[in-house]
Amino acid sequence: MNDILPKPNHFDVIVVGGGPAGVAAAIAIAITGANTALVARRLPYADNRTTALLGDSVDLLERLDVWRRCAGKSAALRVMRLVDDTGRLIRAPEVRFAANEIGLDAFGYNIENRTLMLALEERAAELPSLTRFDDEAASIVPEETVATVSTRQGEAISAPLVVGADGRKSASREAAGIKVTSRALQQSALTFNVSHARPHQNISTEFHTAHGPCVFVPLPGKRSSVVWVADPGDAERLMALSDADLSAAAEGQSHSILGTMCVEPGRNLFPLAIEKPDHFAAQRIALVGEAAHVIPPIGAQGLNLGLRDAADIAEIVRAALAAGEDLGSAAVLARFEKARRLDVASRTMAIDVANRSLLSDLLPVQAARALGMHLLGGVGLLRRLAMREGLALAWRPGRH
Repeated sequence: MNDILPKPNHFDVIVVGGGPAGVAAAIAIAITGANTALVARRLPYADNRTTALLGDSVDLLERLDVWRRCAGKSAALRVMRLVDDTGRLIRAPEVRFAANEIGLDAFGYNIENRTLMLALEERAAELPSLTRFDDEAASIVPEETVATVSTRQGEAISAPLVVGADGRKSASREAAGIKVTSRALQQSALTFNVSHARPHQNISTEFHTAHGPCVFVPLPGKRSSVVWVADPGDAERLMALSDADLSAAAEGQSHSILGTMCVEPGRNLFPLAIEKPDHFAAQRIALVGEAAHVIPPIGAQGLNLGLRDAADIAEIVRAALAAGEDLGSAAVLARFEKARRLDVASRTMAIDVANRSLLSDLLPVQAARALGMHLLGGVGLLRRLAMREGLALAWRPGRH
């Protein structure tokens, strides 16, 4: 009976999941010389969501020879403006962060995810050390010396290391026996794009409301992407509006800083949550992207964290290959755990605290938030430190 079973094709690393973080991880690992498999369906990236790629995310995409393929369809983020629009008794002053204050041309670039995905897919197809299985993983079984991935179409492949980039309901995470802590937030995010009458001048403006931020992020031309965080009932009401009514609502929320707005086709609504796994790696499986962390779309940290996951696992694979180590060994996985834990925990905590302070009706919390914003606005040293930390440029180990 065993003689008729398919023999697994063997690789150094198998990446499961074909979102931006997964394809970036597969490219970065393949470039190290590791014989890499990517198990992910080639599906059209249909929605019009965008990502503000910050700091080292753009650096990574340049190193992967991806950025030149999509940079022309992005918009530079040169100024970030925070506006207290809560209407509360104690309000924070407006704060502006300018990239040139820390010697940068831009904090990052806003780009439609489907444009980024096309560039990633194009690059992935060029790499001889990257084999694509246009399929889904049916099972992932970690064993003593390898992990075996079986696809829905009956392929069986194995590797000493599996990188799970298969999203919030990660089969890779489940196969590794990693538990996740999830906390639902009483907020939902509505995302859509708009065209507008006035130029955005590469300024991203974030209005802080009593129910969450509403941010207008530049896109090429007189266009912006909108991420509007609200309580679930209000978010559903906004989602149900006609194009004309949502355009008017967005213009009102923006206080007409960009003039008349026109909503473009395509809206997305999703509930917000914070999800944290007990570990980032176990049982020959390392987690990246939303398999490893789910955070609210505040501060543009979500996919940027996922791309840092990809960069770190690739660097760890490179070093382990050079040393002749077992890529899925406990020692190698421990290095990935150490590399990611502080970064993910600090970003998650910062976003959670910022979100909680915005939602709080307590006067002491409002006063503390207003004082903090006042100091950021008025003390150049603090403002520059905050900008560098937000870009994750200043302290990441191994980045020079």
